[in-house]
Amino acid sequence: MFHAFDNDGPNQPLQRPQWMALLARAPLAVLEPALGHYLDRPTGAAVHWLRRPEVGLMMVQGRAGGTGERFNLGEVTVTRCALRLQEPAGALAGVAWVLGRNQRHCMLAAVADALLQDPARQAQLDAELLEPVRQHLRNLAHERSDRAQSTRVDFFTLARESDGGANDEDDEQ
Repeated sequence: MFHAFDNDGPNQPLQRPQWMALLARAPLAVLEPALGHYLDRPTGAAVHWLRRPEVGLMMVQGRAGGTGERFNLGEVTVTRCALRLQEPAGALAGVAWVLGRNQRHCMLAAVADALLQDPARQAQLDAELLEPVRQHLRNLAHERSDRAQSTRVDFFTLARESDGGANDEDDEQ
């Protein structure tokens, strides 16, 4: 589920595909406090919709074993939008594609995309917005790993305990 751009190395410049992937998976609880005022207030940055949020279907593909031939796995619901933020520094365009039907999430991700394209704001938004998203995704991965680890079975130990070691073939020869 996690891609190589989730774990970018130190001192790497922030790239648009990286922040777009993070914003698409960011929880709304992280996006809303940081960016909600851009959509809710009448003053400040003016939001001009190039494409209002719309819900549709997208075909996803899979590969057997991750390396085989591609096959159509099924359709997923996605929401997309595009906007232009008119700010004192100039106009910034942002787009977003988000799994599911959450239009608010899609709008906030598009606002963040537009703001992150301004080099003067990248460092601040990386620290205040993207780092909490990265931390949230790391926590989710850790929880999944813990759940999977709790169901792990050591078959070698079970086989050894089940016969009590009395029927070892090495002892008979």
